[in-house]
Formats: sequence, structure tokens, C-alpha cells
Amino acid sequence: MKRENMLNLQKDFPLLAKHKYSYLDNAATTQKPRQVLEAMEKYYQEDNANVHRGIYRLALRATMAYERAHEVVAEFIGAKFEEIIFTKGTTESINFLAYSLGKQLWEGDEIVLTEMEHHSNIVPWQVLAREKKLVLKYIPVTAEYQLDMNTAQKLITPKTKIVSFTYMSNVLGTINPVKELCILARKMGAMSIIDAAQAVAHLPINVQDLGCDFLAFSGHKMYGPTGIGVLYGRKELLQKMDPFLYGGDMIKEVTFTGASWNNLPWKFEAGTPPLAEAVGLAAAISYLQKIGWKKIQLQEKKVLTYALEKLQNFGVTIIGPSLNKERGGAIAFTLDDIHPHDVSEIVDRSGVCVRGGHHCAMPLHTKLGLTGSVRASLGVYNTKEDIDRMVKGLQQVKAVFAK
Repeated sequence: MKRENMLNLQKDFPLLAKHKYSYLDNAATTQKPRQVLEAMEKYYQEDNANVHRGIYRLALRATMAYERAHEVVAEFIGAKFEEIIFTKGTTESINFLAYSLGKQLWEGDEIVLTEMEHHSNIVPWQVLAREKKLVLKYIPVTAEYQLDMNTAQKLITPKTKIVSFTYMSNVLGTINPVKELCILARKMGAMSIIDAAQAVAHLPINVQDLGCDFLAFSGHKMYGPTGIGVLYGRKELLQKMDPFLYGGDMIKEVTFTGASWNNLPWKFEAGTPPLAEAVGLAAAISYLQKIGWKKIQLQEKKVLTYALEKLQNFGVTIIGPSLNKERGGAIAFTLDDIHPHDVSEIVDRSGVCVRGGHHCAMPLHTKLGLTGSVRASLGVYNTKEDIDRMVKGLQQVKAVFAK
């Protein structure tokens, strides 16, 4: 891997340019490029007003910026404007779906998840299943860290009403066959939900091509701000669903005896929305598009290959697919019998940021016989030098525990 063939993007990220961290916790949240920070600052300095409220010029500019953000997101994932709902993040999006879709479910109906889900795509369905006496099923993870699709075909039946699954595992890095899962769900009359939180910054997404009914992701995992997420839903389904929140802006008319709902997508966006965050999200998408998916994926593939080779040579146990499988840049591993928290704390002394724990995927770790793992996860700004620093930090970990 030649240095001159690598992107040099750390200069775009003020925190990384200033502190020289080797930031390898991108599956948890990404750093923000200057372009995003400047777009949000410009909004607050020049366009700050509430939207859909006033007809004065400042309010109109704010409204135009907010609605333009919906357009940018819609174009980004191949959806229609009215199919894009802004939420606080993937977690809120999935909770919204559990609340609203749950009203259409009855005792004995089945929901199919996978064993590699984040807690936010397990717990809402567990609560719903307990309240309505539904049946939860889980597609198993194989010894090769892939979904067992033969079992999936048996689990998804005419009793299945919802199939909800991650596009890319935040622990294993596994990229799932989401199109196939959507097809299986559709054949049985079930609705498909994709948790794209881990995939959205690494893979081009087109909801029409995927054939999903719903898809959710978070802005902060794709170089945008915290506090904003996206829920895509097919228009005909959203029109039939009840709102998750009630209040200002989501109504068409209110009397003392009742109310009617606004048009899509505003029907699902009650109260003052995340205005500056929406502007920042649009700027993050523009940033990714300017780099281009081809360059992003080539960069991440090079660093991923280098990281897996270095870690394997160092002697850690990698929890996830090998390089000959389609996988993303989340690399979970264990180092001897050293606790992941200890590993994370010691490598931090070298300026390396990795995560230790169960990564909000405790059921998966339990299945694998682990209490936790260390996770290094890649972003567009990571280079082989970051991996070298991490391995050097791991050497220090071994030295500490050898004493």
C-alpha cells in the first residue's frame, strides 16, 4: 500500500488535525469535517429561525434550508422527498416503528430479527412482543460470522409480520444479504426494516434497489452532527401509520374535540425539528459525495486489509469474517485473556482510540462465549499509520500484563 495512493483527509477534521489522535471508534461516532461545522455555524449566524411558522424572509430561508436537507437525503438514498422523516437517530427511528407498526400486530404474530443486532434493534421489539404476546425469532450467526440464510428461509413464514435486520454488523463487520432478506419478507407478506447505521458511511444505498419497506440511519455515524437521524418509509405505508409524537407542525387542523394530521413527512415531525443538524447532515452528505464512493471504498479496503493482516500477525483473535468474505471496517478482537477495557485504556496512552466492551450487542457476545471485545472501526480519514500506532499500543498492553 503506497502512501501516495491514500487519501489525506485528516486535515479536513479539526479535532484530528489539532490533536493527532488515531481515532478508530467510528462505529460509535465519526469526527466532523470542517465543511459540516461551517455549514451549521453559517446557519446559526445567518438563517436561524423556526420553520413552517413565519412568512418573514428569515423564516423562509430557514424553511428552505430545512426542506432542502430532506431533498438531499432523499436523493442520497434514492427515495422520494415525502418518504424522508428526520428523527433523533436510528434508535428513535426503530422505536417509532415498533410503536406505530405495533398497533397493527396481534397476539401470535411473529417478528424475525438476527443474532447480530444492536440493542436498539432488539429491545423495542422485545418490549412490544411482551406487551402484545408476539413471537420473536432470531436468524442465527454461523461459525463464519455470516447469517444462516437456510434457517432464515424457515423462520420467515406467513405468520411473520416484521423482519428487522442490520445492514452491517457493528461488531463483526459482516455485510448482510439485505436484498435477499427483503425478498424473503415480501414473499411472506412481512414488512422489512433495515438498520443502516453502520453501512451508510461506507456503502452507496438505494432503497429502491434494496426493496426495503423501511430503512434507518444516524447522522453522527456518517460525519454529520449528533441529534439527527433518518427514517425512510415507503409512502403508501407511512400514509397508513399513526404518528409517534403529537404537537406543533405535525397537525393540519385542531379543534377542542380532535385533530387531523399534516402531509408527509411533516406528519411525523412534531415540534421544533433539528434545524442546524439537518443543515449539517446535508453538508456531510455533500462531503461524502465530493470524495466519491469509489475512492472511499478503495481507501477503506486498503486500510482494512492492512489492519487485519497486522492484527493476525500480532496474534489477536479476530471476531468476524476473514478478508475473503464481504465485510466492513468494524474489527472486533480479543487479546489473550486481557479485559477489553484494560486494552482500550492502555492503547489510549499512545493516542489511539478503540472501544472495549460489548458494543451494545450483548446477546451476540454471549452467543460467542465472550463478555466483551476490543473494537477498532475505520473511517475515511484512517490510514495505515493509525493501524501501526494501534499495534504499537497493543505491544504495550502485552508488556504491562507480562510483568
